[in-house]
Amino acid sequence: MSAPRRLRSAHPQHRRRAAVCLEALPRGVPLPLEDPLPAALSPSLALIPVQAGFPSPADDYAETRIDLNLELIPRPLSTFFMRVRGDAMVGDGILDGDLLVIDRSLQARAGLVVVATHGGTFLVRRLQRAGPRADGAWLLVASDGSTPAIDLAAADTELWGVVIHAVHHLAGAPSRRR
Repeated sequence: MSAPRRLRSAHPQHRRRAAVCLEALPRGVPLPLEDPLPAALSPSLALIPVQAGFPSPADDYAETRIDLNLELIPRPLSTFFMRVRGDAMVGDGILDGDLLVIDRSLQARAGLVVVATHGGTFLVRRLQRAGPRADGAWLLVASDGSTPAIDLAAADTELWGVVIHAVHHLAGAPSRRR
Protein backbone atom coordinates (compact mmCIF):
# COMPACT_ATOMS: atom_id res chain seq x y z
CA MET A 1 0.00 0.00 0.00
CA SER A 2 1.35 3.39 -0.86
CA ALA A 3 1.11 6.23 1.62
CA PRO A 4 -1.17 9.17 0.81
CA ARG A 5 0.63 11.89 -1.09
CA ARG A 6 1.80 14.83 1.01
CA LEU A 7 0.80 18.34 0.06
CA ARG A 8 3.49 20.76 -0.93
CA SER A 9 3.52 24.13 0.76
CA ALA A 10 2.20 26.79 -1.57
CA HIS A 11 3.48 30.34 -1.57
CA PRO A 12 1.47 32.36 1.04
CA GLN A 13 0.23 34.76 -1.63
CA HIS A 14 -1.18 31.84 -3.64
CA ARG A 15 -2.86 30.38 -0.54
CA ARG A 16 -4.57 33.72 0.14
CA ARG A 17 -5.81 33.92 -3.45
CA ALA A 18 -7.13 30.38 -3.23
CA ALA A 19 -9.24 31.06 -0.14
CA VAL A 20 -12.92 30.49 -0.91
CA CYS A 21 -16.08 30.29 1.15
CA LEU A 22 -17.38 26.81 1.92
CA GLU A 23 -20.86 27.89 0.84
CA ALA A 24 -19.63 28.81 -2.65
CA LEU A 25 -18.53 25.29 -3.56
CA PRO A 26 -20.61 22.21 -4.29
CA ARG A 27 -20.77 19.50 -1.63
CA GLY A 28 -17.81 17.13 -1.52
CA VAL A 29 -15.19 19.56 -2.82
CA PRO A 30 -12.12 19.38 -0.53
CA LEU A 31 -11.13 22.69 1.01
CA PRO A 32 -7.76 23.60 2.49
CA LEU A 33 -7.87 25.32 5.85
CA GLU A 34 -6.98 28.99 5.59
CA ASP A 35 -6.98 31.71 8.25
CA PRO A 36 -8.43 30.95 11.72
CA LEU A 37 -11.69 32.52 12.88
CA PRO A 38 -11.45 36.06 14.20
CA ALA A 39 -11.40 36.19 18.01
CA ALA A 40 -14.90 37.72 18.02
CA LEU A 41 -16.29 34.57 16.35
CA SER A 42 -14.38 32.05 18.47
CA PRO A 43 -16.70 30.06 20.76
CA SER A 44 -16.11 30.00 24.50
CA LEU A 45 -14.55 27.02 26.28
CA ALA A 46 -15.42 26.05 29.83
CA LEU A 47 -12.17 25.40 31.70
CA ILE A 48 -13.79 22.69 33.78
CA PRO A 49 -14.19 19.38 31.96
CA VAL A 50 -17.72 18.07 31.50
CA GLN A 51 -18.47 15.14 33.78
CA ALA A 52 -19.85 11.97 32.25
CA GLY A 53 -20.85 10.77 35.72
CA PHE A 54 -21.90 12.74 38.80
CA PRO A 55 -20.62 16.33 38.49
CA SER A 56 -18.70 17.93 41.32
CA PRO A 57 -20.69 20.78 42.94
CA ALA A 58 -17.41 22.34 44.10
CA ASP A 59 -16.37 23.32 40.58
CA ASP A 60 -17.08 26.92 39.66
CA TYR A 61 -17.98 27.95 36.15
CA ALA A 62 -15.07 29.46 34.26
CA GLU A 63 -14.55 30.14 30.59
CA THR A 64 -12.02 31.23 28.05
CA ARG A 65 -11.97 31.39 24.25
CA ILE A 66 -11.40 28.27 22.23
CA ASP A 67 -9.98 28.27 18.73
CA LEU A 68 -11.41 25.22 16.98
CA ASN A 69 -8.69 25.48 14.36
CA LEU A 70 -6.07 24.83 17.05
CA GLU A 71 -8.14 22.07 18.66
CA LEU A 72 -9.10 20.16 15.52
CA ILE A 73 -6.41 20.95 12.96
CA PRO A 74 -2.81 20.18 13.95
CA ARG A 75 -1.40 20.60 10.41
CA PRO A 76 -3.30 23.35 8.53
CA LEU A 77 -1.46 23.06 5.21
CA SER A 78 -2.39 19.40 4.81
CA THR A 79 -5.91 19.58 6.26
CA PHE A 80 -9.08 19.54 4.18
CA PHE A 81 -12.82 19.42 4.84
CA MET A 82 -15.45 17.30 3.10
CA ARG A 83 -19.15 16.79 3.72
CA VAL A 84 -20.44 13.22 3.91
CA ARG A 85 -23.12 12.10 1.51
CA GLY A 86 -24.64 8.70 2.25
CA ASP A 87 -24.95 6.24 5.12
CA ALA A 88 -22.15 3.73 4.48
CA MET A 89 -20.29 4.70 7.71
CA VAL A 90 -23.18 4.90 10.20
CA GLY A 91 -21.63 2.08 12.24
CA ASP A 92 -18.69 4.40 12.95
CA GLY A 93 -20.95 7.32 13.89
CA ILE A 94 -20.31 9.14 10.60
CA LEU A 95 -23.68 10.33 9.29
CA ASP A 96 -25.01 11.89 6.09
CA GLY A 97 -24.21 15.62 6.18
CA ASP A 98 -21.35 15.34 8.70
CA LEU A 99 -18.27 17.47 8.16
CA LEU A 100 -15.04 15.46 7.94
CA VAL A 101 -11.65 16.90 8.84
CA ILE A 102 -9.04 15.09 6.72
CA ASP A 103 -5.27 15.19 7.12
CA ARG A 104 -3.33 14.22 4.01
CA SER A 105 0.04 14.23 5.78
CA LEU A 106 -0.76 11.27 8.04
CA GLN A 107 0.32 7.73 7.19
CA ALA A 108 -2.74 5.53 6.73
CA ARG A 109 -2.74 2.27 8.69
CA ALA A 110 -5.13 -0.55 9.43
CA GLY A 111 -8.14 0.48 11.48
CA LEU A 112 -8.15 4.17 10.56
CA VAL A 113 -11.03 5.86 8.74
CA VAL A 114 -9.73 7.18 5.44
CA VAL A 115 -10.89 9.03 2.34
CA ALA A 116 -10.05 7.32 -0.94
CA THR A 117 -10.83 7.92 -4.57
CA HIS A 118 -12.58 5.11 -6.40
CA GLY A 119 -14.03 5.36 -9.88
CA GLY A 120 -13.54 9.13 -9.92
CA THR A 121 -15.43 9.76 -6.65
CA PHE A 122 -14.38 10.27 -3.06
CA LEU A 123 -15.29 7.57 -0.52
CA VAL A 124 -14.98 7.46 3.26
CA ARG A 125 -14.21 3.96 4.57
CA ARG A 126 -12.24 2.11 7.26
CA LEU A 127 -8.89 0.71 6.07
CA GLN A 128 -8.47 -3.01 6.90
CA ARG A 129 -6.33 -5.98 5.96
CA ALA A 130 -8.10 -8.74 4.01
CA GLY A 131 -6.60 -11.44 6.21
CA PRO A 132 -4.73 -11.89 9.47
CA ARG A 133 -1.31 -11.81 7.79
CA ALA A 134 0.54 -8.52 7.42
CA ASP A 135 1.05 -9.14 3.69
CA GLY A 136 -2.71 -9.43 3.01
CA ALA A 137 -4.55 -7.15 0.62
CA TRP A 138 -5.83 -3.78 1.85
CA LEU A 139 -9.60 -3.26 1.85
CA LEU A 140 -11.80 -0.20 2.18
CA VAL A 141 -14.66 -1.34 4.41
CA ALA A 142 -17.98 0.41 5.06
CA SER A 143 -19.54 0.07 8.51
CA ASP A 144 -23.19 -0.14 7.50
CA GLY A 145 -23.11 -3.93 7.13
CA SER A 146 -24.43 -3.98 3.57
CA THR A 147 -21.95 -2.08 1.38
CA PRO A 148 -19.33 -4.41 -0.13
CA ALA A 149 -15.64 -3.86 0.64
CA ILE A 150 -13.37 -2.40 -2.04
CA ASP A 151 -9.90 -3.76 -2.76
CA LEU A 152 -7.40 -0.91 -2.52
CA ALA A 153 -5.36 -2.56 -5.28
CA ALA A 154 -8.16 -1.91 -7.80
CA ALA A 155 -6.95 0.06 -10.81
CA ASP A 156 -8.96 3.20 -10.09
CA THR A 157 -8.60 3.28 -6.28
CA GLU A 158 -6.16 5.42 -4.30
CA LEU A 159 -5.87 6.61 -0.69
CA TRP A 160 -6.42 10.34 -0.39
CA GLY A 161 -6.17 11.17 3.32
CA VAL A 162 -6.89 10.14 6.92
CA VAL A 163 -10.05 11.33 8.68
CA ILE A 164 -9.07 12.90 12.00
CA HIS A 165 -12.49 14.28 13.04
CA ALA A 166 -16.14 13.94 12.07
CA VAL A 167 -18.38 16.81 13.13
CA HIS A 168 -22.13 16.33 13.26
CA HIS A 169 -25.04 18.19 14.78
CA LEU A 170 -27.01 16.87 17.74
CA ALA A 171 -30.62 17.55 18.72
CA GLY A 172 -31.47 18.77 15.24
CA ALA A 173 -29.23 21.82 15.48
CA PRO A 174 -29.00 23.20 11.94
CA SER A 175 -25.77 23.95 10.20
CA ARG A 176 -24.95 27.59 9.51
CA ARG A 177 -24.33 26.44 5.95
CA ARG A 178 -27.29 27.24 3.70
